Amino acid sequence: MAPRKFKESSIFRSADMSLCQLFLQTDAAYQCISELGEVGMVQFRDLNEEMNSYQRKFVNEVRRCDEMDRKLRFIEEEIIKDGVFIVEPADKIRAPQPKDMNDLEATFEKIEEELVAINTNTKGLKDSHVQLWEMNQVIEKVKAMLDAGHTRHHASSVIHEHAGLFDETNEQKERGGTELKLVTGVIRRDKVRAFEQILWRLCKGKVFMRSHDCDGEHDLFDGGEEKSVFILFFSGDQLAHRVNKICTGFHARLYDCPEEPHARIEMHKQIDQRLHDLNEVIEKTLEHRKRVITAASGSVYHWKIKVLKIKMVFHTLNMFSIDVTQKCLIAECWIPTADLEDVRAALRQGTIAAGSLVHPVLNEMEHHETPPTHFTLNKFTRGYQNIVNAYGMADYKELNPAPWSIISFPFLFAVMFGDMGHAIIMFSFAMMFIMFEKKLEAMKIKDEIFNTFYGGRYIVLLMSMFSLYTGFIYNDIYSKSINIVGSSWATDFNSNSCWEWQGLKGYEQWEINAANESQTFEIMLDPIYCYDKERGPYYLGLDPVWNLASNKLNFLNTMKMKSAVILGIMQMTFGLFVSLGNHINNRSLVDVFFQFIPQMLFLSCIFIYLCVQIIIKWIFFPVDQAWVFGNFYPGSNCAPNLLIGLINMFMMTPRNDGFGQFKENTTHCNVGDDVNLDDFQNDPDCGLAFWYPGESIAEKVLLVVAVISIPLMLFVKPFYIRWRHSRGMSIGHSHSEDGEFSFGDVMVYQAIHTIEFCLGCISHTASYLRLWALSLAHAQLSEVLWTMLLDMSLKINGWVGAPANFIIFIIFGTLAVAILVLMEGLSAFLHALRLHWVEFMSKFYSGNGIAFEPFDFHKQIRIAEGLEN
Repeated sequence: MAPRKFKESSIFRSADMSLCQLFLQTDAAYQCISELGEVGMVQFRDLNEEMNSYQRKFVNEVRRCDEMDRKLRFIEEEIIKDGVFIVEPADKIRAPQPKDMNDLEATFEKIEEELVAINTNTKGLKDSHVQLWEMNQVIEKVKAMLDAGHTRHHASSVIHEHAGLFDETNEQKERGGTELKLVTGVIRRDKVRAFEQILWRLCKGKVFMRSHDCDGEHDLFDGGEEKSVFILFFSGDQLAHRVNKICTGFHARLYDCPEEPHARIEMHKQIDQRLHDLNEVIEKTLEHRKRVITAASGSVYHWKIKVLKIKMVFHTLNMFSIDVTQKCLIAECWIPTADLEDVRAALRQGTIAAGSLVHPVLNEMEHHETPPTHFTLNKFTRGYQNIVNAYGMADYKELNPAPWSIISFPFLFAVMFGDMGHAIIMFSFAMMFIMFEKKLEAMKIKDEIFNTFYGGRYIVLLMSMFSLYTGFIYNDIYSKSINIVGSSWATDFNSNSCWEWQGLKGYEQWEINAANESQTFEIMLDPIYCYDKERGPYYLGLDPVWNLASNKLNFLNTMKMKSAVILGIMQMTFGLFVSLGNHINNRSLVDVFFQFIPQMLFLSCIFIYLCVQIIIKWIFFPVDQAWVFGNFYPGSNCAPNLLIGLINMFMMTPRNDGFGQFKENTTHCNVGDDVNLDDFQNDPDCGLAFWYPGESIAEKVLLVVAVISIPLMLFVKPFYIRWRHSRGMSIGHSHSEDGEFSFGDVMVYQAIHTIEFCLGCISHTASYLRLWALSLAHAQLSEVLWTMLLDMSLKINGWVGAPANFIIFIIFGTLAVAILVLMEGLSAFLHALRLHWVEFMSKFYSGNGIAFEPFDFHKQIRIAEGLEN
């Protein structure tokens, strides 16, 4: 059996792209494009850009699809309104044939007309039902108010008492204007008080009103509004006109209620019968609607996918040009070179499905255009690629930062988020997303925040794992340390045969024995005695004894600050080596020799040199004897100050750095003195005046090399491009906007990049100090939260201690997740993102490429469902 062929991976560089020309027979074009949509590896170019949408060949088909889409949205809204679950079939849905559009249109039209008719009829029935129910309530409440016997008499007395307040003409009186009138109706219960006040003011107290709440709520059709029945008594036609206007303004419904008791009883019976008949009709109508909705719910998703695919195919066909015979469609498209055979196979399958005897023709074209950028991704790498793409799409064949970001991004995050406890919380959330991945995918949650976290679940997983590591190195778990193998701090027996810890400040000794093991002291530790010479240093990370020291923060400040500088310069140096890969791929020797090499010299002579000094100082100082490059210098325990040394290097300060010579003009540190860390902190000039013999000369040479590298970066490449242009040779992308070569533009562009690099080396190195700042901030916030909550709760005695601890622990956990995990995690994420975008990727990444956007059914379906942007 022949070995299986694997496609070339394209994660480090964009995949090779081919510009192809495609000839399709008109009858088979639809089916062939449908098959290409399933493959999702072809990006078509629009050959009809000069035409508007109404001039294209398949504009009518696209309009029909839009109309079908509108009807489907209406049907889906009705289904959702009834709370019916939409069934999503598990099998793959293929694009239907164009001839099937007629059947789909007829089906949608029939369902839409049926639902519209049902809605119209149901609305009329519901309105009638509501009116009958309200009339029924009016009859019942009017009977209760009128049959009491005193309401009408009381109303008449009130009206006669205030008869003089409203003057009526003799003509109105002759027409019976003073006859007591009765008006009944229904109004919303929350408007009764305002309704009564307005009647009293506008009618000047000549309207007598009584109201009564309806029994129950008519929550079937009118939203469950609470209503009240009112009855009005007044006299005069002018008041009647005014009362009608007020009732209209309050949206009150007026009903004619008979005044005779037997008439009201008869009407009540008739209304009950009509309500019974209406209930049966409404019930039958709703049952029919439910059958229609249920039948449609099983197919509406299937129909949506079909209509979407039909519309996508015809929209793509509108991008093709047509030959003069009207029998062939011509297309141009970008295809990954590795997928050409798959595309040809899809075209053959589409031709067979269409029943055509003319096979499509796919030819590769020669071109000088910049192809789109395409990377081979999976669910693990897609999140990191999205981070890079947010900055800009890589140029064609430009090295992709995403593979290296898989390690560097979560690691830099972890440097700022180094806490084992918080990392475990983050790890738990990430594992939940990963373990229930299939279930969450099936739920198709459209919440944007949820999809953001879910899409970056593997990023969160690695960030939490690296945070576990850095938390272990910092020996930090919820601001506390763990002691696994015992401290390695230097100890010795004193005269009383008790253990004495070396380097304690503020106490002459710290005795630990069985009698006072629980006793605690506020101590200050001298790093000179950081480990026992026989046992060696602590095995991994920070010695737990530092958690007891009051000068812990000062010690961690120095350690984390220098670590941040080393990590930053390491990443920037790696970024320059990545740029070398781009130069080699572009076969640009001038960029290799006069861009990369001068940049490396500038970075190495100043910043890498500083990192070497930091590492040497960590390894060899402070010790009992100073050892520098193979020579022992007894009597000194501290190395030169790094910052002062760097300043002296730039200022070219003369120094006596002969073999075995030391600076003796310091206050706290002379030759032969036993110097400790306090002396070094109080006098920056304390200790050795140099790192190695001939240091001043070597630093001057390094500084001269760094300065010389600047004009090499600035002048060589522009003049080289000018020389190539003068001989008619290709000069790449060095044209101006109008296509003409401009030496001034090239020179300005090169000057900007040179200045940006030189100043960026300084500013970017300082920018990496955010690793130190964010790490200390996270540790201090964690310690504050522990001190203000848990530490306080553990000191509560008595019977309230247990419930208090339980409540405070819940508050502590909530604040830890909300502030230290979510807010601090987001802050560290954004800072790590900035370090990659600006400090790392700016060394080699342009981000001016064009994304490869293939004709892909699957992606468009996810976008339509709101699962992708």
